[in-house]
Amino acid sequence: MRKTAIILPLILMSFFCHQMCAAQINDPAKRTTKKGEARVNKNIDKGIDKSLDGVEKGLGNIFKKKDKEANKETKADKTTETINASKSPEETTDNTPNQQDKPALVWSKYDFIPGEKVIFEDNLLDEENGEFPSRWDLVKGNVEIAEFEGENVIMFRVLSTIVPYLKNPAQDYLPDIFTLEFDGYFFENTNYQNYSIYFHDIKNQKNTGINNVQIYWNQVKHGKTQSWYPDANKSSFCKTEGWYHFSLLFNKRALKVYLNDTRLINVPNISGNPQGLTIYASYNSHEKGGGMIKNIRIAEAGQKLYDKFLQDGKIISNGIRFDVNKATLRAESMGIINEIVKMMNDHPEINFSVEGHTDSDGNDAMNQTLSEQRAATVANTLIDLGIGKSRLTSTGWGETKPIDSNTTPEGKANNRRVEFVKK
Repeated sequence: MRKTAIILPLILMSFFCHQMCAAQINDPAKRTTKKGEARVNKNIDKGIDKSLDGVEKGLGNIFKKKDKEANKETKADKTTETINASKSPEETTDNTPNQQDKPALVWSKYDFIPGEKVIFEDNLLDEENGEFPSRWDLVKGNVEIAEFEGENVIMFRVLSTIVPYLKNPAQDYLPDIFTLEFDGYFFENTNYQNYSIYFHDIKNQKNTGINNVQIYWNQVKHGKTQSWYPDANKSSFCKTEGWYHFSLLFNKRALKVYLNDTRLINVPNISGNPQGLTIYASYNSHEKGGGMIKNIRIAEAGQKLYDKFLQDGKIISNGIRFDVNKATLRAESMGIINEIVKMMNDHPEINFSVEGHTDSDGNDAMNQTLSEQRAATVANTLIDLGIGKSRLTSTGWGETKPIDSNTTPEGKANNRRVEFVKK
């Protein structure tokens, strides 16, 4: 009887302890592993054969171990959140999993938005191979149309200089805010080849006194300011041969210059007034010539996108680019697309109908289909970047709604556009 009186309380105590620990294990807020649960049960079983003090000691050890595991899990979750929070497709950071305490470098490296009104456009269509490009004037050297990778290009023969061919070239044809873009080809195994941009027509205008911009495959220079392209090997002349996209923004007195998807020059204050543009190409190989350019565009820029939206109820962009006769988005389109994403995130009340338009070249039915596909591509890109699908629709209008004449290259360029219309 005395033995039963001693054993029964121990059994009951063990039972209650087992239930308490089981509840602890099943509580989602204090999770443990299967191995941890097995260890708990094992300790409880041992406690049945021991005194009450032994049971309490075993339980104390169990709870101490579970608290330690819970603290370890919480610390791991916090580290993961810190690492994930440092990553963004729009930013450059230097955080790594082993350096989570190191401050993150956040840098908006590409903010270029093309001007919305085209002043000068040359896509080199309908040009004859071997002829001088019809929309340009020669200053010096030798320049001709050639075909490369199935497209017409302007080929510079060693040291050559050209200026846009305009009706009144001596006049100041650049507005206070403008953009310049073109694709330049760089050959392999040289650091000498470059394209230079002058801020006046050196054949017809006086020198403005503004330093020229020199573009190399891995750096851009403007006077005493220069910047290397990220990951460029400055000690080697070897590089990836191919096309590089050049963009320039002049805003009253500030100058920004971009190579591919990175801003390399950012000068806040330049004295002088740009009046025109000159393109010069140089290279030290007589066999390969002085380089090749294509897709040249000068455009007037103006209001910020949100101000434009408030004023007109829509945003018109001909800076969203696609491959020829395709709905494949080109990389230089991301500047304005990122701005649209930011605007929609800042103003959740804004919803857009994304609408595609073409010029009058080509078949009507093909233009209609192409405009629909391009609008859908832009809308899907916005969705991929986090904009809710319910906030967007897409449609195409083909060539049915021109906003400019289809008789000039500039007019056609203005008609090839994507509009973000309030809905």
